[in-house]
Order: sequence, then structure tokens, then C-alpha cells
Amino acid sequence: MKYQNASFACAAGRPDQLPACTLPEIVFSGKSNVGKSTLINKLLNRKSLARVSSTPGKTGTINFYALPDCRLVDLPGYGYAKVSDSEKARWAQLVEGYLAARRRVACVFQLLDMRHEPTADDLHMIQFLLDQELPFALVATKSDKLNKTQRAAQLGLFADCFREIPDIPLIPFSSQTGEGVEELRRLIDEACAKV
Repeated sequence: MKYQNASFACAAGRPDQLPACTLPEIVFSGKSNVGKSTLINKLLNRKSLARVSSTPGKTGTINFYALPDCRLVDLPGYGYAKVSDSEKARWAQLVEGYLAARRRVACVFQLLDMRHEPTADDLHMIQFLLDQELPFALVATKSDKLNKTQRAAQLGLFADCFREIPDIPLIPFSSQTGEGVEELRRLIDEACAKV
């Protein structure tokens, strides 16, 4: 797939603004400030196609990026405490509306910050993906921020947390070193070929 040919397609702030689903969709989910936009930019080999905000919780829309063979879908980040309850409820309705709409979701990349334990919101999202029977992979972002010992400990913690979920890939990722980029691209190609 020619990742450099990506372009911004549209943003949806309400379920009725979601574009028609004409291609397989690769979805990026995770808490605010986990690095979704940074990961998308790295995957596409672009500096700022996906806008990276310095303020967590700023993105309140689902952003769609067009590729020749699929669409990348950046969900709003969850779990940011300074966002109002009404805004959190709107985001939840938007995200659940998207994921429950039986679109051609080829794979969801559920991002986790490798430096920390999964949050209650992370676990809730993973359970939602399981309940909806959506294909997904776990991506541990910011892997370059840990030394070898810390990294091994965190990978062990994640393996323990998710031991009851069979065959779910866990991919360490770093936007600084490029770790995980080729593996994610391979998973995207494979997932799109299946739908």
C-alpha cells in the first residue's frame, strides 16, 4: 500500500456526519495523549497530516484519512479529566455510534502507553471491542521512553493483563525510533485483504 498517498478526508462530530463506508477502515483508539496522531503521521511518513495537539482532550471529532485501499480512522481520545461530563458523553456516543454501525472495520489498533498500567478506560474499551467482536491489536506507544529492564517489566505486565485474550498482537511502537511501523503496516495490509 502506498502510505505516502494519504490525505485528510473529513471529520465527524456527530454520528449523522459519518461518511459512507466505501473502503476497509483501520481504526485508532486510545486515551488522550497516548500518541494516536503521532503514530498515524509516522505510519504515513508525514510530519503533520494528523494534527498533534499539545492539549490533551482537544480532538472532539472522528478524523478520517484516505488511502487508495483503505481509510484510517482516528477516534477522539478518552479519559481526559478536564473535559466536561457533557463533552465526554458526546464523545462516547460518537465513538460507540461509529463502532456499533457495522462499518467495514478491518482492524482496531488499541493504543496503550507503554510506561503505565492500562487504565480503567483502556480496559473498558478493550472489553467493548471484544463484545462487538471487532478485530483488534494492542499497540504499546512510547517504547523508547523505557530502558531495557523497564520495557521487559511492562511487556510482562501487559502479557499478564491480557492473558485471557488469545492471539491478540501486542506491538511496541516508537515514533522516535520507528519501532513497530513495519509490523503495523503489515497488519494493515493483512486486515484489509480479509474484508
